[in-house]
Amino acid sequence: MFNKILIANRGEIACRVIRTAQRMGIQCVAVYSDADRHAEHVQMADEAYYIGASPSSESYLVMEKIIDAAQRSGAQAIHPGYGFLSENEAFADLCASNDIAFVGPPASAIAAMGSKSAAKSIMDEAGVPLVPGYHGSEQAEDKLREEAERIGYPVLLKAAYGGGGKGMREVHKASQFSDALASAKREANASFGNDKMLVEKFIVQPRHVEIQVFCDEHGNAVYLAERDCSVQRRHQKVLEEAPAPALGEETRAAMGDAAVRAAQAIDYRGAGTVEFLLDANNDFFFMEMNTRLQVEHPVTEMITGQDLVEWQLIVASGGVLPLSQDQVTLHGHAFEARIYAEDPQQDFLPSTGRIEYLRTPAEDRHVRIDSGVRQGDEVSPYYDPMIAKLIVWDEDRDRALLRLQRALREYHLVGPTTNVDYLHRLASHKDFVRANLSTQFIEQHGDALLKPAKGLDSSLAHACIGAAIALHQRPAGSANPWQAGSAWRLNQPALQHIELVYDDELLRLEVASNGDTFMVKTGAQTVELHARLSGERLEVTHQDHQFTLKVALGERHYTLFSSHGRVNYQLVDKDSAFGLEEDAGTLTAPMNGTIVSVNVEVGDKVEKDQPLVVMEAMKMEYTIKATVDGTVEQVFFQAGELVSDGAELIALAADE
Repeated sequence: MFNKILIANRGEIACRVIRTAQRMGIQCVAVYSDADRHAEHVQMADEAYYIGASPSSESYLVMEKIIDAAQRSGAQAIHPGYGFLSENEAFADLCASNDIAFVGPPASAIAAMGSKSAAKSIMDEAGVPLVPGYHGSEQAEDKLREEAERIGYPVLLKAAYGGGGKGMREVHKASQFSDALASAKREANASFGNDKMLVEKFIVQPRHVEIQVFCDEHGNAVYLAERDCSVQRRHQKVLEEAPAPALGEETRAAMGDAAVRAAQAIDYRGAGTVEFLLDANNDFFFMEMNTRLQVEHPVTEMITGQDLVEWQLIVASGGVLPLSQDQVTLHGHAFEARIYAEDPQQDFLPSTGRIEYLRTPAEDRHVRIDSGVRQGDEVSPYYDPMIAKLIVWDEDRDRALLRLQRALREYHLVGPTTNVDYLHRLASHKDFVRANLSTQFIEQHGDALLKPAKGLDSSLAHACIGAAIALHQRPAGSANPWQAGSAWRLNQPALQHIELVYDDELLRLEVASNGDTFMVKTGAQTVELHARLSGERLEVTHQDHQFTLKVALGERHYTLFSSHGRVNYQLVDKDSAFGLEEDAGTLTAPMNGTIVSVNVEVGDKVEKDQPLVVMEAMKMEYTIKATVDGTVEQVFFQAGELVSDGAELIALAADE
């Protein structure tokens, strides 16, 4: 077994690997960029090495810097995590040539599965069922269009070298083909440096079910059940669970056997995941094999009781798999929710900024949190916006789902906008509860999932935050009213005027208090309540209803957390021009990123919703569209240039 390893990654996966390795007595070496100089994975490791500037192309993706750090530290092995260099055969080869163990499969196995078209051929020979499609080398648009027509619409365009939903587009009719192909190729080239595409039949209403496989160098191979990853957005997983609901033992065994055949066909080593589409008839089709540990591996750990990172380290050091197939047992049900810094109400646009407040559910045998951030950390634009993975387990699916719903309500974060409330709505949706799953789930229920659940009455919420602010501003233990900062007056209730921004509107509160009794007026409404604040716990009595809220009282941001969700408020900036409408002809960058293409020139006439600029940020493409009919007056950036959040991209003169 190794005594020192280097983790060539960052964030939650680096922290997760470090926890297991240190438990095994292995010393851990971290690497970091400028943006991660004070990150949690750096603090957790036994030592850390600086590898460059914040962009991953200048740090985490520079193979020579990773090898140099391993050699300087004396690490015997490199664990790549997932993403970055985890599926790069050149990096696996470079590790081998420098006598450093790569905690993953041989370079030959990565290469075999790295090309989706080559992988299909290998799987076909191994007897693994395939989706009908074209995986050839001829890439002319006319050829790909011809193959799409032969297969029959709808089809799926997929990057031959890639994963994570990048370079993937659904095409439902011939008229969409050219635009979809151009966009998929552009994204594939930006993400993987290769724009080769393959075309497959798009299976309507499939489930995405994947099998966890493990192989060692002694000829042993097992599968550790399956995970249902059907709930996806833009082909990226959002909620995962294990085992897959309503999957019979016969189908599980057939899929498991096929997955093992797939791994053995490429002489695999270590952890891998074979992904299948499962149709309504329980027929399954090979999609791809991920030659690394998956983001969602914790749900498999929860139902098998095994530590898959420990298995990886055992196998990479030449050891034998800890269990044979007949020793693998399953118990209970587990879910994983991916918590992202993104805004579901703004087309899931990634969000950046400082995490001002973070409180999470208590971890125990039922609840696990894999994260790499802490209160005070910055979510930067340079990397994937995932903040944490919330994993829950219980004896069956219904009980595990209740734990997931409660844990999401207890995950409290203020700072970047997150998808936590969206995940709760998703996990509470009647069709998800009934396990009516497909990869189209989010598209089918999009409007319902975006609509906030009925929460606290808004006037009551305003009264609660007004009382909380008033209580927060009282000096603790102060018995002298003349020293109080609560607007106390002789023979009159204390009176405070508070201005907040709520739901993009200016909210003026008038708060009169007498002890723990508060009269909070907003507009024409006045709400009376009794409130007590103890730390972050606000106890409220309103009429005959008693309840408890959690509050985050920051310098400028105030948030109420309840069983209904969260309500956010922001102090009004006196220097801002709040309430002034933005120029309808101004088009700005929604976040930091890179301009991919500019589709117009000065003087061009454009129509409302016409695509003007394509930009890339956090590994995704975003199209900036015209907000009005008009004429382009100025173009401020060109393809390849970096832009900051809020930077003006195009100036339009609106038609009168």
